[in-house]
Amino acid sequence: IDAVLLTHTSCDPLNRRAVRVSMGSVFFLPWTWMDGSLSDLGKLGFRTAAMALTDNSISIDNPVLADESKLAIIMGNEGDGLSHDTIAEADYVVRIPMAHGVDSLNVAAAAAVAFWQLRAPQS
Repeated sequence: IDAVLLTHTSCDPLNRRAVRVSMGSVFFLPWTWMDGSLSDLGKLGFRTAAMALTDNSISIDNPVLADESKLAIIMGNEGDGLSHDTIAEADYVVRIPMAHGVDSLNVAAAAAVAFWQLRAPQS
């Protein structure tokens, strides 16, 4: 993961609890507040992957995702997830396959799985 973009409705990554539970990792990864939209990421050459459960979502291990050279992973909050507009605007809608009867993970667990699976190939 090269950087984190936060919307203005995200929590402050420098608040005391965020620094503590991240064990200070917030200081090792570049981050910034994002003023634009997903289309602005597209103008910079990124494809977007919204992490959401929909009838049209693809599995996180779909090879098309690994072939993207610049992929922005879009995560929602734990309560509401991503808005319908954000999901509709994304290039891909991606799900994490789970055991029968389980339909969601908290955002930290989902991010960990997504970041591991979609990381750049190691040389």
